[in-house]
Order: sequence, then structure tokens, then C-alpha cells
Amino acid sequence: MHEQVQDYYGKTLQGSADLKTDACCTLQAPPQPIKDILKKIHDEVSSHYYGCGLVAPEQLKGLRILDLGSGSGRDAYTLAALVGETGLVVGVDMTDEQLNIANRHLDYHAEAFGYKTSNVEFKKGYIEKLDELGLEENSFDLIVSNCVINLSPDKEAVLKQAYRLLKPGGEMYFSDVYADRRVPQELVNDPVLYGECLSGALYWNDFQNLAKQCGFADPRLVEDRPLGIDNQAVEKRIGHIGFYSATYRLFKIAGLEPACEDYGQAVVYKGTIADQETNYLLDKHHLIAAGKVFPVCGNTYRMLNESRLQQHFEFIGNWDNHYGIFEGCGSNLPYDVVSSSSATSAGGCC
Repeated sequence: MHEQVQDYYGKTLQGSADLKTDACCTLQAPPQPIKDILKKIHDEVSSHYYGCGLVAPEQLKGLRILDLGSGSGRDAYTLAALVGETGLVVGVDMTDEQLNIANRHLDYHAEAFGYKTSNVEFKKGYIEKLDELGLEENSFDLIVSNCVINLSPDKEAVLKQAYRLLKPGGEMYFSDVYADRRVPQELVNDPVLYGECLSGALYWNDFQNLAKQCGFADPRLVEDRPLGIDNQAVEKRIGHIGFYSATYRLFKIAGLEPACEDYGQAVVYKGTIADQETNYLLDKHHLIAAGKVFPVCGNTYRMLNESRLQQHFEFIGNWDNHYGIFEGCGSNLPYDVVSSSSATSAGGCC
């Protein structure tokens, strides 16, 4: 499977236009600060980019970031601009052709960003075998990837390695493709369907259960969209399955509960995160207005209080009383079945 993916992304595809579906593409324009950074990215790096768009949460200054499946390096270099000269971005990829492009432009981007030396490193390896790359345990603030984990033959190993490398309170923030049912093995074996980020996709509920087994007790869905398949041959083979591009954030916080338990707690957002001064979007069900008391479950309270986000919130309540589970925390398909450009807000946990 590794050789199959390496051939597809190293030899079969010569540019983004060669992709047959929009599974590995973003449909939304990046915000202006990202656009300004992208203008500084080398043309060769950008033209060999096959990702879902930059996957990056807020508050990145000075962070140590690991980019899984970094490819030609576009996202890694963009993140390098966002973390600043004191931060570090490490990219991991298994494809020589992509790594060669990425490594050719280390000095170019350091100069473009005004840094004395590059704050980016690229390592050749498999994202299931990060333990073979000499990366220190509990050393990364953030791990990102886009449209890569579905290409891995051992997704459990990827998540376990990510959990091992994250600092306590760190997070994995990534976009990937998920299916509304389990994909038959005969379709998984199809090199085009697999390379197009479709047949390697996990059934969404299997992913959530797997994330919990690997230590990420409360996976949070940030945003999602249904995928379109415009290629007739691909549609004929796999069009009976629904696919979704979804962004999740997984916090490494020991002891998170398996459900959204209500302890009567709340937070107040200070409005101090850049570009989110009015509202802070933690996930799809938590759009938190600045200055307003916002009820949260125990897990959300801890995610905000035991991560780099702590300084931006005031915290109300304790753990003395338990009131059961927040209403609305169900187990149906979590994705929107039609495209939506508006964020969902809620006045409670879910």
C-alpha cells in the first residue's frame, strides 16, 4: 500500500489538476493573512500541493508543530510563517519526489519570511512509524495533517504515535476524508480510488471509536462538507458511498470523560484571539460569544483550561455537583448532508 501511494503521488500525479475528485482540495478561500503568506511560497512547492487546504487552529506563535504527510512542503512553510522564528515545524513524508521539492527551498522561505535560519525540517518516514524518526516524546504542541491519514494502512498506529508525541494539553488538528459506511475491501484495493483519498477513508463511527481507544477521549468535529465526485468512472465504482471532508481536533488531556457530562460549569471568552475577537469557534457545537457566560460540559471546560487557550477565558464553577449529560449529545451521522457556509452555534455543550 505504501508503494502504491508513493507511485500515485510521486509519479502518476504531476500537479493538482491531475486529481480526479475534490476530496483532496479545499473549496473555501483562505483568510487574507494566509493569502499573504501563500504569495511568498515558492511556485514549485505550490504546484505540487495535493492537500485539503491549510489545516491550522489559532494561537500558533512559538509552537512546535508536526506536519504529517507534508508533501512538497506548502503547509509546513505556511505554518513556519505563522509560528514565527522561535517556533519549529517538522514535516514527515514518505515520497522522495515530494521531499526533494520541499528540501530544495528551505533557505528560500527563511529569506522570504525574514528569518536568519530556517525553522523547518523535513524527515523521510511513515506516519505510522514516527517512533523511528528520533522525535522526542511529549515534545509537540500541535500535530496537523490534511487528507493523509486515510492513505495510511494502519490508522491506529498513526493516532497512537501522535498521542505519544504530543505534550499534555497539546492537540491534533487535522482534516481528512470519512465515509458514511465501511468501504468494501475490493474498493480499498483499487489504486486510483485509494490514491484519490476515497476508498481508504474510515467509516466515521469507526474513526471516533479508534481515536478514543488511542487516548483522545472526546474527538471534536470542527467543520465538514460532503464531497463531490465529478469523474464518471470513479462515481460508477464508489458513488453509492457517501464521503465527507471533516476537520477534527483531538486534545491530549488525560482523564477526559466518554460523554459530555454537566457539572454546572461555564466559561467567558475574553475576545483576545486574533481574527476571532467577536466569537471563538472551538468546534462545530461551540461558537462562544465574547463577554457572554457560556455553559460547557466538563470536557470542554478542561480543553479550554488545560491547553494553550487558557489565557483567553475566564472559568466559572467547579466539580462539586453533577447534573447528568447535556441534552443533544447523540450518535447519528455528525456531518451535514448538504453544503453549508455558515457555522453552527449553540448555547450549551452540544
